[in-house]
Amino acid sequence: MAESHDVIIVGAGPAGIFCAYELSRKKMARVLIIEKGGDLSERRREELFSGWGGAGAFSDGKLNLSAEVGGFLKEYVEEGRLEELIEYVDSVFLKMGAPDEIKGTDTEELRHIEEAAAPVALKFIPFRIRHIGTDRCLEVLKNLRETLSGRVDVAFHREAEDVLTEERGLWRVRCADGKEFCAPFLVLAPGRSGAHWLEGVAKGLGLSTAINPVDVGVRVEVPASVLSHITDVAHEAKFVYTSRLFDDQVRTFCMNPHGVVVREKHRGFYTVNGHSYSHRLTENTNFAILVSTTFTEPFREPHTYGRYLAGLANLLGGDILVQRLGDLRHGRRSTPERIRRNPLKPTLEGATPGDLSFVLPYRCLTDILEMLGALDRIAPGINATGTLLYGVEVKFYSLRLRLTRELETERENLFAAGDGAGVTRGIVQAAASGVVVARSIAERV
Repeated sequence: MAESHDVIIVGAGPAGIFCAYELSRKKMARVLIIEKGGDLSERRREELFSGWGGAGAFSDGKLNLSAEVGGFLKEYVEEGRLEELIEYVDSVFLKMGAPDEIKGTDTEELRHIEEAAAPVALKFIPFRIRHIGTDRCLEVLKNLRETLSGRVDVAFHREAEDVLTEERGLWRVRCADGKEFCAPFLVLAPGRSGAHWLEGVAKGLGLSTAINPVDVGVRVEVPASVLSHITDVAHEAKFVYTSRLFDDQVRTFCMNPHGVVVREKHRGFYTVNGHSYSHRLTENTNFAILVSTTFTEPFREPHTYGRYLAGLANLLGGDILVQRLGDLRHGRRSTPERIRRNPLKPTLEGATPGDLSFVLPYRCLTDILEMLGALDRIAPGINATGTLLYGVEVKFYSLRLRLTRELETERENLFAAGDGAGVTRGIVQAAASGVVVARSIAERV
């Protein structure tokens, strides 16, 4: 017999947690979160994507307080309502221990950055940001966990396998260990790591999907002083560039002032990412440059494509590859000796000196080099010989389900939220999507 609940949520990332939080405020009696990872006290860095908090648990906790960055919710929620949702999510994070300081509020300084970027074909996207810091994320998530304790049930170490329907109008979730749960409402919020699983669920239920872009690129590391005139004002600078040769969209992502480069462990491969701490500062700043590609028919496997590129880098280097920009330009691999002599010291230990041109397609590398040249015009030093490039960085958004404005699928009382569903790309909008779903369910009940 399946265990019965009022609402089942698959995934304990920001979307799932905030959906449960909002449902608990609406006095929903029996809410269950199914999570394949462990509770917060059990989380380990090698278990990066699963467990309470999802990938956000070990992120550097950037709360992007803008409808313009972090996802596509503005395509579902009208602007005024989305801004209210973002403010609401931010207020909850504040209650749970997020710091008071907000950056990106000096409009005059932001305008100066925008004016400097425009002549070199860079579009600067200003927004307010609250930075929690990697070291404080776990504390905030712990407070959320304690707040929901006794109000929401969580089934840890349960990996959802199948989603089925019953004649009684119930949704049934069968887990890998054979345990089954059922409820009249089901929310699919598996996060980025669950995108591939969600794709299988969508096919099984006959749900319509669209292919999202796949973002592939490198993580760039430079001296913090090179970008301080921008990061002191904006903390994270979002620049978008259209490449001259291929007309591709290229963007900066996840800028970490005085931060560290880190490896991310997936199932069977590694990618690269970056963090910054609230109390531990380095002399370097890192950020990603990503090239967005939307594939057309008949190819419908961008997730597989991203995995392939990451796996190729791991095959060549045994792990993450690192290369000096000057070596890449001269068509040679970086060597341990060249990395040792480099004025800029890498913050990621154990990365293998190598040659990214054996991994990334020519088109992608050309786009990245073009953007580095443009960025150097507003932040001299980015395009220097000693700049470090780590590879590869991949962001997986394999599909987007066809959803209503309430984020309901084509099947009644089946909802989807967060990064895994392809509607968000960050903590705040993922959390906001969970709130949208919770309020819709509460109204129906």
